[in-house]
Amino acid sequence: MKYDFDTIVNRRHTDSLKWDVLDNELPMWVADMDFRAPEPVLNKLHNIVNLANFGYKDIPDAYFEAFANFWARRHNYRMNKNDMIFSTGVVPAISSIVRKITTPGEKVLVMEPCYNIFFNSIVNNGRFILSSDLVYENNNYHIDFTDLEAKMSDPQVSLMILCNPQNPTGNVWTREELDKIGKLAYKYNVVVLSDEIHCDIVEKGTKYCPYQSVSEINAQNSITCISASKCFSLAGLQGACVVVPNPNLRHKVWRGINTDEVGEANSFVCETFISALTECDDYLDQLNDYIKENKDYARNILKGIKGVSLVDNKSLYLIWIDVSKVTNNSEKLCAHIRKETGLFITPGNAYGNNSNTFVRINLATSLSNVKDGLDRFINGIRTYKEN
Repeated sequence: MKYDFDTIVNRRHTDSLKWDVLDNELPMWVADMDFRAPEPVLNKLHNIVNLANFGYKDIPDAYFEAFANFWARRHNYRMNKNDMIFSTGVVPAISSIVRKITTPGEKVLVMEPCYNIFFNSIVNNGRFILSSDLVYENNNYHIDFTDLEAKMSDPQVSLMILCNPQNPTGNVWTREELDKIGKLAYKYNVVVLSDEIHCDIVEKGTKYCPYQSVSEINAQNSITCISASKCFSLAGLQGACVVVPNPNLRHKVWRGINTDEVGEANSFVCETFISALTECDDYLDQLNDYIKENKDYARNILKGIKGVSLVDNKSLYLIWIDVSKVTNNSEKLCAHIRKETGLFITPGNAYGNNSNTFVRINLATSLSNVKDGLDRFINGIRTYKEN
């Protein structure tokens, strides 16, 4: 069927995390789409509600089969459903894994800029952040493998959290890059936790490579977190899948998730995720086309704005903008833009110490909102310069 991404769901005054803003404000910050969920998923939800009972739920084998078949169909790699564990979300799983795989006082390796909630999962559990910073060069990012090896060789590092594709930069890591990471992690006994929640929003002609698909070394020394939440407007249903091919490592992860009580499904999540992963490929294809149009618009409009540079990326519905010629304090800039224009976006410093001259904007909304938001952004940049 043909899906309508121009008409968005009005979530103002609904206790929406994203849309709990003033009436004149336009939120384009958190990675939450404004589109309707696919019709097959909505139909499934209506059927569940019509049962009029929301008791405890088992997690059906079909849940894991749906993930395995989806990855085989969409990404040419079949994950083993017997390697899969249910979790109430990727972030709860990450925090549980940090607690189970590392000990207090150890270091967890990341590559900044990176998803800011990784920091919470590390610090809130009494571990320390160690970053092998990505290198920003020629409007793009790359890994400094010499530095990465030096950081991995630290005996206090036992876990690395990888984002594949990378949030917020939009890097889609190549098989060769993932292979290098895997070999270094194996050499220094570092488990790799790969967050692949954004893997389905990738431009045509660019291939996302599942981390564990690269080699047996990668598979046996890694934990992969995936979900249907980001790309089907289902984040609030609280579900994810944790894939661990190594049986000994999988037992530890399973114990951690169950000890932390984040392994039980609510009444809605399993059937709706199954529907999304088995019936909604057309929705995902059309969504990617729409996001590409929004990104192309942003690229065209921003390339004419002095002092602003859109970082190259081929994934995510998020854009990462270099504002270093405007300010060295993106938090101050974003506060000014929100106050003066009502546009709510995220300052780069949230994603690491090397990102205070960047901002992140979410384009998973109608093209009309994208146009409005970028007009506000440009006006905010102009008035900031004037001030």
